[in-house]
Amino acid sequence: MRFAHFADCHLGGWRQEELQALNFDSFQKAIDIVIGEKPDFLLLAGDLFDSAYPPIEILKETFAEFKKVKEAGIQVFMIAGSHDFSASGKTFLDVLEKAGFCKSIDKTEVQPDGRIKLLPTKFKDLTLFGYSGKKSGMEIEDLRKVYLEEVYPQSVFAFHSTIKDVVGTIPMDSIEKERLPLANYYAMGHIHQRFETIMGSSPFVYPGPIFPNNFQELVDLKCGSFTMVEMEGSKVKTRTVLIPTKEIIYLEIELENGLTATEEIIAAIDKLNLRDKIFLLKLKGLLLKGKSGDIRFNEIEDFVTKKEACSFLRNISAIKVHETDLEVNLDHHEDIEKRVIEEYSKNNPTDFDKMIHDLMHSMSIEKNEDEKEVIYEKRLLDDLKKILNLDEVLI
Repeated sequence: MRFAHFADCHLGGWRQEELQALNFDSFQKAIDIVIGEKPDFLLLAGDLFDSAYPPIEILKETFAEFKKVKEAGIQVFMIAGSHDFSASGKTFLDVLEKAGFCKSIDKTEVQPDGRIKLLPTKFKDLTLFGYSGKKSGMEIEDLRKVYLEEVYPQSVFAFHSTIKDVVGTIPMDSIEKERLPLANYYAMGHIHQRFETIMGSSPFVYPGPIFPNNFQELVDLKCGSFTMVEMEGSKVKTRTVLIPTKEIIYLEIELENGLTATEEIIAAIDKLNLRDKIFLLKLKGLLLKGKSGDIRFNEIEDFVTKKEACSFLRNISAIKVHETDLEVNLDHHEDIEKRVIEEYSKNNPTDFDKMIHDLMHSMSIEKNEDEKEVIYEKRLLDDLKKILNLDEVLI
């Protein structure tokens, strides 16, 4: 039994037209590779589209690709992802299924005790199970309740969520793989990495996105990918397939002077061959003179266009500005806050003054990397309630 495992296609996700086109081009190439490989089936582990209601042009082009797969005699099985998810339960994945292009394997029964029984989908000698992703990781609690009614000799469990192995020490909710029902292969989606771990003889695989979905993914991944799987009894072999795309040129520049930065950046770019390539520019450093607003990005973009780049993305989040107009040490920001609060309180004294410093500190709490929005908001609100002595906050 051979099958292709796709995840996180995110069709229609890029705002830049040229990158949205490259995203779909990567999907088309992946489909062509699968048709050439002639597997028994294709399994999509969520987030085929970037939203539950994608643009009509994306839908038309996607239907055309699925038509090719169907004409090649390859069955497609699918689950929804957190982007495909809709609170109404209706998405365009249903349209694909009704058109006969794919079949959902997300079939469950909720038991009186709250447990969730996974119902099988049979394909030849293989049994498939699926559980779709939801917004804000809401599927994780459900995954702790799922179970199989019996042990199946050859099985695949597809789900769209985060396993603990891939997040490490990052404080975000995830499912322990030991809590999941027994299967021979775990087809996962949601995490945009090429990642594989094994428990017993069963691989847990994130195949990576079909095309990188943001600036950093373009830097780290360079291209999209999927996994080819071969199963013989309980033996499972996996093979990562990389999907060719435009060459990526990454340039990182450390700046000190915002006033001369434009010329410095253009001089560095001038040394590069950008023709028909994706160009990624990251600027960082502490500006001792000027500010980031002094960098003439229009000139830089015009220069990159003249160099005939396919696409240009910039990242300036790591630029910091040196403040010279403060008499206190910037390392002691609490002293600055205290002085500002004291000046304000002299002119506008209220009972609220004693809370201002604590509230400012609370509001400065940063969202941890990869922390779910719902977890971050809860952490922030809990802190604010303690400061304000509120039993509950209405939102």
